[in-house]
Amino acid sequence: MTPPENQNIIEERKELIKEVLEAYPDKAKKKREKHLSVYEEGKSDCGVKSNIKSLPGVMTARGCAYAGSKGVVWGPIKDMIHISHGPVGCGYWSWSGRRNYYIGTTGIDTFGTMHFTSDFQERDIVFGGDKKLVKLIQELDVLFPLNRGVSIQSECPIGLIGDDIEAVARKTSKEIGKPVVPVRCEGFRGVSQSLGHHIANDMVRDWVFTRSDQAKKDGTLKFEGTPYDVAIIGDYNIGGDAWASRILLEEIGLRVVAQWSGDGTINEMLMTPNVKMNLIHCYRSMNYISRHMEEAYGIPCTKYDLMYRDTKI
Repeated sequence: MTPPENQNIIEERKELIKEVLEAYPDKAKKKREKHLSVYEEGKSDCGVKSNIKSLPGVMTARGCAYAGSKGVVWGPIKDMIHISHGPVGCGYWSWSGRRNYYIGTTGIDTFGTMHFTSDFQERDIVFGGDKKLVKLIQELDVLFPLNRGVSIQSECPIGLIGDDIEAVARKTSKEIGKPVVPVRCEGFRGVSQSLGHHIANDMVRDWVFTRSDQAKKDGTLKFEGTPYDVAIIGDYNIGGDAWASRILLEEIGLRVVAQWSGDGTINEMLMTPNVKMNLIHCYRSMNYISRHMEEAYGIPCTKYDLMYRDTKI
């Protein structure tokens, strides 16, 4: 039996939830109330519904397409500036909440834990944010001259109002002389991170590898290969695991040309089409680009896990 004092607390919390829900429109309220409840002693659970689709635009710790692109694939590339194009509310993922360790001086030559956003306001929703985005990229290149490129990670409103981030990317890339990659990873495109991974991979294919191909054609790609060149794909160096993998691989005689995206660089991504094999750690997030490299460049790939007791390559 629940003691009287605890019953009072339960009732107070129920009233608090009721007050919070009153702030929502009826449709959103109906969906949101499934996620809020109070635990009562003696009951099997608190009644909260889980493992259902996230509601775009509602604050949640779960992922979306934007989180899959910005928070997983692109964000850990340390020497690029990754702009969250849209309202500041998506800062949960903008600020890099995962332990993607990297070597460098933050704000000088590495930018992974910094938060860059176009901070959309109502005016930007009405009139568009293209000009604001151009100005932002120009200013960032002045403030952080050692950056090696920019990615534009679009949030939900961008797909709704139709900002032409591709045109902005082409324009500003010519101005600053560095890669600017537009990523249409609006959260509503997918209610899990998975589609964001796919979109991010496609942008590597279309905006990074094409640059590498052109440099190779022009003879400006500086790369001297060996028979033992490999790339670590889909390792985000969470807690430093990519560092450990790289040490072991190099000790057995392989040359790790690139690791991405944990502690990775845009130059390493540009070099990757020249390796002899791709070693995939997280297959779900990077299988798309690995399959493309196998088809376009003839680079085989294999999934690998390096364990403390059982090492498999």
